[in-house]
Amino acid sequence: MFTASSILIASGGSAAAMQYAFQHTDAMGKLIVFVLMIGSIATWTIMLEKGIGLYKAMKASEEFITMFREKRFPQTIGKKAAQNISPLARVYESGLEKLVTYYNISPERVEMYGTAHCPVQALTTAEMESVRTTMERVVSDQILRLEDRIGMLGTAVSLSPFLGLFGTVWGITLSFTSFAQLGRADMGGLAPGISGALLTTIVGLVVAIPSLAGYNLTTVGIRKITVYMDNFVEEFMAKLKLEQFEAEEAVRENENK
Repeated sequence: MFTASSILIASGGSAAAMQYAFQHTDAMGKLIVFVLMIGSIATWTIMLEKGIGLYKAMKASEEFITMFREKRFPQTIGKKAAQNISPLARVYESGLEKLVTYYNISPERVEMYGTAHCPVQALTTAEMESVRTTMERVVSDQILRLEDRIGMLGTAVSLSPFLGLFGTVWGITLSFTSFAQLGRADMGGLAPGISGALLTTIVGLVVAIPSLAGYNLTTVGIRKITVYMDNFVEEFMAKLKLEQFEAEEAVRENENK
């Protein structure tokens, strides 16, 4: 059974072992360790920034879609969208801006859409498709923003183990070559070189494993927000089509009267 003191001794021994291995690695091994450590700092920075950003974007997206569904006319959200940080709000703003252009009204009046001050206006099929195209383009732009620097995580996942393996093979090759030149080999002389060579593999895995977890979690978060945006465009257009149908029905009733 491990006690607290034995754990501390073991952890201290591990730190001493890593220090010993680093001291007995060659210049190439030290360079690889430094490169991997810099990569580790970079990947952890990206993972933390992306994790916090995606969490906030997800919460804001859920709040915005709830507000959107409470409105009969999507145009009435108006300036409230600017207060929301979600990608959905940016997609909504692009569609609303296009609609305001077709309605030929001020952005302030659009919040009164569906009332006597700003009655429902008819749109052509071409104008409806233009609104959809504009929103889909903004969806693509938002995806690119969400995926910014994600490639660095993927690179760290793929490259770190190979860098570590390269350092290990390099160090072991030098160790055995030196003993071959001396014409003798003993474990006491071989161990320092081997430990220094294996250090690069350890550091490579230390970088790659968290990067892989962060990459997978980040990718899942981006995929969820992407689905949110795609569904939002369809929901926005469905509400817009329903408005147009109601407007056409009202015109027919007035004509029949």
